[in-house]
Amino acid sequence: MIREFIYKYYIDPITYGQPYTLVDTLTYAGILIICVWLIYRWLCRSRIQVDREFVYALIPWVIWGGLLRVVEDTGTAGSGWGILLTTPFIFFLIFAVAAPILWGLWFLETRQVITGFKRAFGGVGGAISLGTLIFLLWFGVTTTRVDLMVAVIILSIAAVSTGIVYGLLRYIFRWEYVSDRLYQLLILGHMLDASATSYGIDLHSVPYVEQHVVGSSLIAMTGTAFVMFPLKLLVVIPGIWILEQYRRSDDSGIWYLILLAMIMVGMAPGIRDMLRMVLYV
Repeated sequence: MIREFIYKYYIDPITYGQPYTLVDTLTYAGILIICVWLIYRWLCRSRIQVDREFVYALIPWVIWGGLLRVVEDTGTAGSGWGILLTTPFIFFLIFAVAAPILWGLWFLETRQVITGFKRAFGGVGGAISLGTLIFLLWFGVTTTRVDLMVAVIILSIAAVSTGIVYGLLRYIFRWEYVSDRLYQLLILGHMLDASATSYGIDLHSVPYVEQHVVGSSLIAMTGTAFVMFPLKLLVVIPGIWILEQYRRSDDSGIWYLILLAMIMVGMAPGIRDMLRMVLYV
């Protein structure tokens, strides 16, 4: 019975690329929460301060996560290694790469070999992301195709919708704190995800589908993937308000990691979906 349950809800969906169910969605959300807490404790024990600069340094690594998912979509990683690029294994893969680099750069700074280890950490993440992007574009040129106009359209929709949401919160709701760049990144990440999903399902020539259970149910009910925008607002707006209340009562490092996790679950899938459509994979 237990073996069948594990295969049905965890192994088979990963192996055969099936859509997410409520069971594995809740499981992976729980894994993400646990990982955030464990990483926070590890950073505290390592005496690495979690602050705004640290979040900025991690954004390139979030982008790398989205790009790695596209590598898995291309099939170039093979069935064996490819499983490491799927949820939830990709969380541990990125941590296994990033953590030693972060600790090593921090160690070098404590020995006064380098300065600004967080900026250096972000730079390494940016370099790795750039290398992965170049590989994916090379794959598109040599194997499928590269349609940059898809990226232009999706990014334009994301930029306009981000501006609208920001204007709503800043000037209608009078939330002055949304002027914080981190909140703006949070809005942008989720608007990118909504834009890519909407374009991919309703407008792209390849028949893409929504894999997440809530999104797919709403799309089936309404008949359009643009329902992802109001769905995102139902998550982002209360999320920002709750985060701000928490920051006012306890402006600690865990606040930054929670905010980063919220940015990640929007930005990484958005980057993945957009690039998939650019490459037609």
